[in-house]
Amino acid sequence: MKNLFVGNMSFQTTETDLRALFEPFGQISRVHIATDRETGRARGFAFVEMPNDAEAAKAIAGLDGKEVGGRNLKVNEARPKTASGGPRGGGGGGGYDRDRGGDRDRGDRGRGGKQGGRFSNEDYRDSARQPREPRW
Repeated sequence: MKNLFVGNMSFQTTETDLRALFEPFGQISRVHIATDRETGRARGFAFVEMPNDAEAAKAIAGLDGKEVGGRNLKVNEARPKTASGGPRGGGGGGGYDRDRGGDRDRGDRGRGGKQGGRFSNEDYRDSARQPREPRW
């Protein structure tokens, strides 16, 4: 079972269009077009699941770079979803991020030695607990 990412799609591309595009290469188990939560409009990319790996490889070879709806499709094997920092957050929280080639002079200073800039209770495990202000 291969999950294929289809990017740079026209916003008018429908599920039926994608099925018609991929069916010559083999069986399709699922098509999912990503849509915006608030507007319901397509976001310009989709995922196509194909049960046979060889057929999926043929689809990638045959459709990557093909012009559909005035745009060149980008078709490749989908990468697994990673834990992100929220909607459109991506992760890192700014500063140095080894994958993105961020500010190399700063390194990981100011983050308790953790990479990626995320808060962790382990950073403050040995610190004395600060008293809270009463709520009234």
